[in-house]
Amino acid sequence: MRFRFRRLATLAPLAATVLAMSACSSSSDAGADKNTVTVYNAQHESLTQAWADAFTKESGIKVVLRNGNDFEIANQLKQEGKASPADVFLTENSPAMTIVENAGLFADVDKATVAQVPEQYQPSTGKWVGIAARSTVFVYNTTKLTTAQLPKSLMDLADPKWKGRWGASPAGADFQAIVSAMLDLKGPQATQAWLDAMKTNVQPYKGNGAVMKAVNAGQIDGGVIYHYYWIGDQAKTKENSKNTKLHYFGNQDPGAFVSLSGGGVLASSKHAEAAQKFLKFVTGKAGQEILRTGTSFEYPVGSGVAANAALKPLTELGAPSIDEAKLNGPQVVEMMTKAGIL
Repeated sequence: MRFRFRRLATLAPLAATVLAMSACSSSSDAGADKNTVTVYNAQHESLTQAWADAFTKESGIKVVLRNGNDFEIANQLKQEGKASPADVFLTENSPAMTIVENAGLFADVDKATVAQVPEQYQPSTGKWVGIAARSTVFVYNTTKLTTAQLPKSLMDLADPKWKGRWGASPAGADFQAIVSAMLDLKGPQATQAWLDAMKTNVQPYKGNGAVMKAVNAGQIDGGVIYHYYWIGDQAKTKENSKNTKLHYFGNQDPGAFVSLSGGGVLASSKHAEAAQKFLKFVTGKAGQEILRTGTSFEYPVGSGVAANAALKPLTELGAPSIDEAKLNGPQVVEMMTKAGIL
């Protein structure tokens, strides 16, 4: 996972300026080329590169990637407005998509693309579509916790008995998306109370991978991460996960939240046709097969493509029903800052 901010609200403008300089310095030629699409990418770089390479091979259209993080790119797009050289925006988590959508910067997604993605993996507004998904999980050390001792709900981690025993990466967009789901499901009062308790209870780490390593080493009993960190390590050496297992909260709990990665076409795109083709490819069978057969271990959400066999099926996760277009990332940052977590 790439670097995440501790103070998104204050660092985003600076990060946006740096990224904008990078984008503008090398995309001026792309602006004149109808066979080029510029993607502002906050998804995993290797995954999007695989999508880009396969799309170019099929279509002949070159893809220029500008890589960054969810909130930094979302804030950059707001800053650039209609002058942005971006054609497409891809994220890891949907709150960043909402920031750009609320700024009125997305074009409608082509109907043929929308038709490839089931309704539960689309925002209610239809201004962008899901391109992949990841499940919230509780990774735990099997020498520290029995199944009977596992938290039954994510909300249980506010209990004083969990003080110093669990970890998370609060500065990351991943964890903030999970809190966004909690806010939608439980409301601001319960979420703020949970965050206040988290300040006392949590052991903070930089990145989900670091959380998993700490659990594996027995430094903490468990941690809140996304599923693919554990699945990916298990598929390799198991060096950072051999002493752990995954606990799925289920039961429509906030801890069973399935975060949707999003894709949208910018209304200001000078290559709208190529941009729409790229998004259609990503959500199409060929693009979603890259998720199934690749090493990102994220869930496909489009074109009826099944997930990698190593993943627990989406239909068995017991995820809560959430309109991802309503997840409020900026409010979550404010609440986490108020709690002293950021």
